[in-house]
Amino acid sequence: MAETAESRVRALLLGYFPMFIATLSLVTSIYNGYLNSKFVDFIQRNAGRTEYLRTCKEIIDAYFQVKVRIAAVNTAGASAQAEAANAVAKFGALGTYLANLRDEATRERYTQLTRNLEKLSIDAAQLSAGDLNKRYDVPDREFSEMNSDCIKSAKELPL
Repeated sequence: MAETAESRVRALLLGYFPMFIATLSLVTSIYNGYLNSKFVDFIQRNAGRTEYLRTCKEIIDAYFQVKVRIAAVNTAGASAQAEAANAVAKFGALGTYLANLRDEATRERYTQLTRNLEKLSIDAAQLSAGDLNKRYDVPDREFSEMNSDCIKSAKELPL
């Protein structure tokens, strides 16, 4: 009787133990797939955030390049006009990229800043240094808002 009970337990263990191991393996595999998908989502979000921050950095550089090129137009005249126009175009392209990731009001502000810089680059040859500095009041304020918005938006992007 003891042998039959013992052989019955062995038979049950031999039947159910491999199924238990297979079930654990399946659960582990499912959990591993879940973790992998979470990791991929994290990497994708982080890549987007890094790209956004890199563009914020580039647009800051582009703005100051615009200011240098416009100052050159102011001192050298029309010979520096093409470089100023290229610098404004680069700034506008970066601003458009950032603005496309935002709402309509932000896009309009970024577009207006680019238009103000274009006008300033065209008018710079006829302005005195003092008038040029005064004309930067509005673009500098708009750029400061853009820069703050850029950093705020990057911080708000989910990790």
